[in-house]
Amino acid sequence: MTNIADTHAHYTDKRFDPDREALLAALPGQGVAFVLNCGSNVRDSRRALELAEQYEYIYAACGTHPHEAKAFENKAELCKLLQHPKCVAVGEIGLDYHYDFSPRDVQKDAFRAQLELACELGLPVVIHDREAHEDTLRILQEFRPHGVMHCFSGSAEFAREIIGLGLYISLGGAVTFKNARKPLEVAAQLPLERLLLETDAPYMAPVPHRGQRCDSRHIGLIAEKIAEVRGIDTQALINACTENARVLFLC
Repeated sequence: MTNIADTHAHYTDKRFDPDREALLAALPGQGVAFVLNCGSNVRDSRRALELAEQYEYIYAACGTHPHEAKAFENKAELCKLLQHPKCVAVGEIGLDYHYDFSPRDVQKDAFRAQLELACELGLPVVIHDREAHEDTLRILQEFRPHGVMHCFSGSAEFAREIIGLGLYISLGGAVTFKNARKPLEVAAQLPLERLLLETDAPYMAPVPHRGQRCDSRHIGLIAEKIAEVRGIDTQALINACTENARVLFLC
């Protein structure tokens, strides 16, 4: 498979320390044309930009993850990173009520602050939403950004509300899991022009690699499953999703 766009990865993660350079140098030869490397705080975002500077096909999203919201740095510092020519999005930002590593009010404040910055700069956002659908939707309705709901975990009904705001939805390895009823319903019903593919590397490896370190080469397995439920050719699906990624992040 060729022309692969992985719209969410974390290649700064320590699990890539042993072979990061060799892996990233090899991915273009294995069909990967675009990777969005997402930061989790200002320091991690700087490292994501360093990788983006080193590899032509890698771009960065800079932001503070909800897990890190209690240590959210001021907007001025983040704003400097967001103006880098290879930074194409604000992210990963949002709400996570599963772990609650940061208090929920603090998460919401950091989310709003970064959405405001994205709107000021005209950048798309990469949204994390785990067990926080209601509050996430309410805040998105306040700001109405353009961007993507990454690793979508909601129902088909919730997906319709998200795309009604003009956002994209990204699906990853979860579509291959045994309990994948909701992700597969979304995969089958979502308008193709609103669909993106991702790995969330090094997390969420698809079957048969579940539990192992994930990387962008696994997009093919994700695309195969989605193409199967949609009844279309896998490469055609990949091409459509890559064009969606180009429109969202590079135009």
